[in-house]
Amino acid sequence: MGYPVASGAVNYSNTGANNNSSFIPEIWSTKLLTKYYENCVYMEIANTDYEGEIKAHGDKVNIRTIPDITINDYEKGQDLNYEQPESAPVSLTIDQGHYFAFKVNSVDKYQADINLMDTFSQDGGMKMKRRVDANILGSIYAGAAAVNAGSAAGKDSGSLNLGTAAAPIDVTKDNIIDVLVERFGVCLDETDTPDEDRYVVLPPSMCARIKTSELKDASLTGDGNSTLRSGKIGMIDRLHIYSSRNLRNTSGAYDVLFGHKSALSFAAQITEMEKLKNPKDFGDLVRSLFVYGFDVLLPEQLGHSVMRLG
Repeated sequence: MGYPVASGAVNYSNTGANNNSSFIPEIWSTKLLTKYYENCVYMEIANTDYEGEIKAHGDKVNIRTIPDITINDYEKGQDLNYEQPESAPVSLTIDQGHYFAFKVNSVDKYQADINLMDTFSQDGGMKMKRRVDANILGSIYAGAAAVNAGSAAGKDSGSLNLGTAAAPIDVTKDNIIDVLVERFGVCLDETDTPDEDRYVVLPPSMCARIKTSELKDASLTGDGNSTLRSGKIGMIDRLHIYSSRNLRNTSGAYDVLFGHKSALSFAAQITEMEKLKNPKDFGDLVRSLFVYGFDVLLPEQLGHSVMRLG
């Protein structure tokens, strides 16, 4: 069995023990095929407000919430009623982890003229990021408040159809803007969600509907280069629009997410990358560990819509 030979080197191998034919050079390109990776959006739609406390004190942090204070009518001379505000804590726990591990033989390293460990590690890191993104986007929709999901959404109106698994919204270029503004936007308005840091995550096919809609030039604004960084394609009304292939898809119906960055909290506790000598062979072992946690802390600032292409 032969090993890859460095670029420009010659592999002197003949076709038989007594064969006097010319040697055949075997050339290996120094250029690797370009590999593309999906956009990851989780760090754009989540906050890391409690990451420092997690790293400093352990794998769980209890977060105190602000209770609702009751406003009462007043009449002159009446006795006042004093309530006891209750602050129900919520917890953010580090309970997720992924790793990758590979080995590089000394002969492979010697005969290759590319840095195999750096190349493989970079690929592993990008795939790790994608795995985290898919894990988050594929599960947090269940944490949305009931008033921000279903066929009768809206805390005040109760009449906004966000779609269900049995009856998704059919999205076309003619109605996509109306869905974002008149349904998603209104849902967030009715839960007093701040205007800044609102977002919606859509699959690429629905982002294309926006780009071909009649109102695209008037409604779509943003940084043309940002898609390469984070999947962001612009803004409609007050919603930053992100494109992702990692949304949950069931028989063509997507679990689309919208909300505010304060709703979802993310914390990474351990990020390890190690190189070790292989105890059983010549060469090195490389391994990486990523441990993290996430949770929906403000359900009323997160929305869930079930949509399909119409």
